[in-house]
Amino acid sequence: MKRYQHLFFDLDHTLWDYDRNVTESLNELYDHYDLKGRGISSFQIFFDSFHHINFQLWDWYNVGKIDKENLRKKRFEMIFEHAGASKNNIPVPFEADFMHRTSSKPHVFPYTFEILNYLKERYELHIITNGFDESQAKKIRSAKLEPYFDLIVTSETTGHKKPDARIFHHTVERLGTSHDLCLMIGDNPKSDILGAINAGIDQVFFNPKSEKIDLKPTYTIGHLQELEKLL
Repeated sequence: MKRYQHLFFDLDHTLWDYDRNVTESLNELYDHYDLKGRGISSFQIFFDSFHHINFQLWDWYNVGKIDKENLRKKRFEMIFEHAGASKNNIPVPFEADFMHRTSSKPHVFPYTFEILNYLKERYELHIITNGFDESQAKKIRSAKLEPYFDLIVTSETTGHKKPDARIFHHTVERLGTSHDLCLMIGDNPKSDILGAINAGIDQVFFNPKSEKIDLKPTYTIGHLQELEKLL
């Protein structure tokens, strides 16, 4: 095993349990704003539409086809229409309420704190995320992850999104280290794994659903606890 000094973590879907946190928020919003009365006949339709559209928009954002402002503006317009409702039925504060509720959720993946406590004694820990500054900072605070990380790097701050190698180069330069002493840990093969490969940094593919990918990560794990064996 190579001796690393710096571990780069992705946030959403790797430490912060995006699916659980978002599902809770969507449930609350569906009931609070009576979305059935606004033309979305069931929560399942709302939920499925959200995931279909949100995934598409974030895919566009990650490759520069849409910016932050338009992602937030269009998200629920597209979701409502996909769910068979008029975008005119969207409550005015809906997007802001979604962001507030979701970013305030504290749920993390199993063994998150145990593995961070283990790693913090051995490595310097950092986050590299494509999320927006304010929402990612709030997630980190809400989940009580702040004490573990020395540097938080976002695509919004750097102007570069994973898999662009420049966001990794920026982080390495900020730390005054070298690429061979760094290791990227993330769930997304396109942004986290390919991005680290592009930057010449070793990777751990966090793959709890055992998905098949075309890339060959340096390491693959299905549970965060497996990092103890690697590191």
